[in-house]
Amino acid sequence: MRNTTSKLFFSILYPSLFVLVLWGVKLFEIVERVNLSWYGLYPRRMDGLIGIVTSPLLHGDLPHLISNTLPLMVLGPIIFYFYRGIAFNVFFWVYLMTGVWVWAAGGDAYHIGASGIIYGFITFLFFSGIFRRDTRLMALSLFVTFLYGGAVWGVLPFQKGISWESHMLGALAGLITAYNFRKEGPPPRKYDFGDEAENEKIDVSGDEQFIHEEEAPTQVNVNYTFIEKDKE
Repeated sequence: MRNTTSKLFFSILYPSLFVLVLWGVKLFEIVERVNLSWYGLYPRRMDGLIGIVTSPLLHGDLPHLISNTLPLMVLGPIIFYFYRGIAFNVFFWVYLMTGVWVWAAGGDAYHIGASGIIYGFITFLFFSGIFRRDTRLMALSLFVTFLYGGAVWGVLPFQKGISWESHMLGALAGLITAYNFRKEGPPPRKYDFGDEAENEKIDVSGDEQFIHEEEAPTQVNVNYTFIEKDKE
């Protein structure tokens, strides 16, 4: 029980700290009356390289930040809970690949916001469940698809002023990360229902039938340690 509570606590803590950083940056902009959008990611410009790191931390206004906060607080804890061993790696690679690819292929404008990471988390969860063939993760994938199924339209250039490149390339980063870590993370849960039929033996003697249950042999594992005897 304590381990489960601790796991749940830290799965919420780390995404919350990241979201607090986002709100801290926006609060700084409001209090100091400055606009840090110029530190966003501008593709194919040397001074835009810093945006690979800083652009997910910047948001145009409060509605923009609020719209990204809720998905991060849903998807982040899910990843850190079910993929605790690789969660930081998933976050790092989605963060880095999205930024590098947008810098290389994005449109000529400043790209800001954490939505690329959100799209990376969505596709990571979806495809991870498929690649692992784990019923729990597949159910989780369907849940994520149900919640953010409409997000697919965000990867298309329909809305002016929306960085659809960040959405599309973030989704691609999530897909590649899911494939790369398909053999790591939570082990698949196996269900063993046994096969009682194989352990039953029916004997027929006269007019009576007797059913005997044969005990399965107990497996014994012995670990040997060899110690070389000192020569006299």
